[in-house]
Amino acid sequence: MMDRKKLEERFLAHDFTDFKWLDPQNIVTAQWVRMKCVFGCNEYGQTTTCPPNVPSISECERFFREYKEAVVFHFEKKVDKPEDRFAWTRKINLRLLKLENEIFTSGLEKAFLLFLDSCNICKKCEGTREDCKEPKMARPTPEALGVDVYSTVRQIGYPIQVLSDYEQKMNRYAFLLIE
Repeated sequence: MMDRKKLEERFLAHDFTDFKWLDPQNIVTAQWVRMKCVFGCNEYGQTTTCPPNVPSISECERFFREYKEAVVFHFEKKVDKPEDRFAWTRKINLRLLKLENEIFTSGLEKAFLLFLDSCNICKKCEGTREDCKEPKMARPTPEALGVDVYSTVRQIGYPIQVLSDYEQKMNRYAFLLIE
């Protein structure tokens, strides 16, 4: 049985203070998100947690429907150079993994995290699930699973916009699915 209050205490204990609950039935998936991965992302086909190494959009939709609760964690940051974001998001992703594991070992066996940015657990990704050096830690982003993050987080009142330059703060989101 899930107790939201106890879970929120765990979030806060890990210093995750900006979060909102979301009904997973309201996670918006869209084919255009996958097309942006295929045509426009340098990581397409290069990492174990990005397309084409992830399930189809319809499989992802079915996956989200198996959950009763989701938490969206919001992170805001301004970086000087685009590549600076990777060190920042890697640290957060590792902390989120600890939280996911803690929730899993508390008895919520379906706990599953979607990273706020590319996996980047390893310095160099091996590119295939079979060769992954950290298969227990590797997680996809919401976008890799076809989530229209823009539409999804706007439903719960979070800010998000396309940035035109790095003088603007990024709004990044991680999702934790719980049952």
